Amino acid sequence: MVASGNDFVLIDKNCRLPISNCRFLAKKICAPKFGIGADGLLILEKSMVADVKMRIFNADGSEAQMCGNGARCVALYISRKFKKSTGCCLKIKTKAGIINAEVNKDNVRIKLTDPMELKPDIPIRLNNRILEVNFIHTGVPHAVVFVEGLEKIDVFNLGRHIRYHRQFKPAGTNVDFVEVINSHSIKVRTYERGVEGETLACGTGSVASALVTVYQLGITDYGKINVYTQSREVLKVYFERQGDSFKNVWLEGRAKIVYTGCWHEE
Repeated sequence: MVASGNDFVLIDKNCRLPISNCRFLAKKICAPKFGIGADGLLILEKSMVADVKMRIFNADGSEAQMCGNGARCVALYISRKFKKSTGCCLKIKTKAGIINAEVNKDNVRIKLTDPMELKPDIPIRLNNRILEVNFIHTGVPHAVVFVEGLEKIDVFNLGRHIRYHRQFKPAGTNVDFVEVINSHSIKVRTYERGVEGETLACGTGSVASALVTVYQLGITDYGKINVYTQSREVLKVYFERQGDSFKNVWLEGRAKIVYTGCWHEE
């Protein structure tokens, strides 16, 4: 499945898989050339408190608490499974909490848990220079850096340095590079923890970038930001600002099932 350039392998299982097997499977199945190739592995399990439980494994085998575009893929899959492609509403359990989702054909919007730990203008030292970084937790940690000339940024090397910087230990952080187009639109490139490289889009990163932009620009009268991703698709972030915090945060964009098949394990 794919959502705005984020691609995932989704496995719908009724039984639980041992954590060691999930990690091992994610590394094998997400590997390009030797596997299917994907940014992550999504495993669906039964839930007593939601329509489905989603477990997220990054390409390196690590388990994530939340994935915005992954949750949108799961919502689309469940709506197709039960043949409710229009006006479908459901709940997805994640390690970050319960995620509400709405599906209308290929357009999927999810309501994220309330963002936490907004910390603007954190000075960090990189290669004998001071860089100001903004931090916010949108289900997973994100460091947001404002830049000019986004296409020229060395996302891999700069992102990797920030991702492993001591300021964000021990868990590390995702890193979003943001160029402001205007007060309603931004462009974003993301270095994703667990993928350990740039992805074409990041749902929680788009939300983090949008909310930090709103905070830094002092926007109080507008509840939507358009996020232009590296895949050229536009994600929409809706929110309500309450002082220095944000509530009722939604992420919206397209998702699709690319193909189904069998994995032949050696």
